[in-house]
Amino acid sequence: QVQLVESGGGLVQPGGSLKLSCAASGRFLSINAMGWYRQAPGKERDLVAGITSGGRTNYADSVKGRFTISRDNAKNTVYLQMNSLKPEDTAVYYCYAQVLRYSGSGYYNYWGQGTQVTVSS
Repeated sequence: QVQLVESGGGLVQPGGSLKLSCAASGRFLSINAMGWYRQAPGKERDLVAGITSGGRTNYADSVKGRFTISRDNAKNTVYLQMNSLKPEDTAVYYCYAQVLRYSGSGYYNYWGQGTQVTVSS
């Protein structure tokens, strides 16, 4: 079984910063891409940022220049540093990981339980 455990969400004022973390645990061979999606009330879940095992990153246009994704492969952990937060960043943030559980299994997407980020004065 593979588990993703997120931490770091909370309430922050506009212009503030938060750092999210997501650690993968369990039995698996490797992790390919990791990243973050978010879902605001009444909206679809959208990609925020992703990062490959080699460190290549991609971002949603709405967060470019404000958010930074990084990962520690030795710890199977992905981070999302969020700066200059805006009220429209308010959402539940979900991490994901493309995991190879065993040889020949193929990569499968696993998801965290979600962490609430609220940007409000």
